[in-house]
Amino acid sequence: MDLASRLVMLLEVHQHGSFAKAADTRGIDRSVLSKQIKKLEDSLGLRLLNRSTRSIALTPAGIEIVKQAQKLRDVLDETHHIANTFNDEPKGVLKISSTAMFGRTYLKKAVASFLHKYSQVSVEIILDDRKVDLIGDRYDIAFRIGVPESSNLVAKKLASHNMAILASQEFISKYGYPETPQQLAELPAVIYSNRSFTLDKVQLFSEREQQSFSLNTEGRYRVNEVELLMDAVQEGLGYIVVGQMMLTKNIKELGLVKLLPEYQISLEGGLYALYSHRNQPPLVKLFIETVQETIGTPPVWESYINT
Repeated sequence: MDLASRLVMLLEVHQHGSFAKAADTRGIDRSVLSKQIKKLEDSLGLRLLNRSTRSIALTPAGIEIVKQAQKLRDVLDETHHIANTFNDEPKGVLKISSTAMFGRTYLKKAVASFLHKYSQVSVEIILDDRKVDLIGDRYDIAFRIGVPESSNLVAKKLASHNMAILASQEFISKYGYPETPQQLAELPAVIYSNRSFTLDKVQLFSEREQQSFSLNTEGRYRVNEVELLMDAVQEGLGYIVVGQMMLTKNIKELGLVKLLPEYQISLEGGLYALYSHRNQPPLVKLFIETVQETIGTPPVWESYINT
């Protein structure tokens, strides 16, 4: 086994935190992996790991060697990506992370189109509204909604994140049609809330009045799934503040109306494709282009709102 292979093994032991987990991932015996790391230490003349019965830890030399191992694996991965996609027909594996609603509504259509077009490509999708470690978990692309944090990732904006306030006809019949943010704030809302974000306060801007208003929503029902949010508003349980890209069809077909259409909701962000700063592999570029074609420019969901 060569130096490069053993360096990658060391990196995997460090990332998994144990020889057993790293060996299981590779499908080899723990003893085989341990011997290869020992051979790496002998060849370099350095102790890279401090071992105990309960844990392992990198030595100062091991910390620096692991940094080089990460660079090596990045180069190897990118080399494979480039080689695969410069064949007559693109091939390779794409590992993709996406928010659940976008994945179920739009990304699945893009994947179907992509797989039909490129017969030698495989796709793995993980739907999770939580942030993932794109590099550590070895994702090729992540699709996220909001404002990208400053990081070592490239963020390509695919669409704006326009918001809307919606309610059912039943809700309007019961409470009346609110004409101002103040009147709306007095009515019950269904609120989107997950572990890291709660959409219970937004800023509204009136061009006619050239004034901003704060809307603090109140309600007895909070959910962390957009499907439940949409079900609740259709049941008349409250009004909702929701991103337009969460809509799957025209609001008329859903029995909904837009509230306060003359007000703009100030919420920064959009739909972004995130990928590593490394040279963008052709397969990643092709898939992002497929997603853009699928959602349209401007995106199809903007036609679902009737003002």
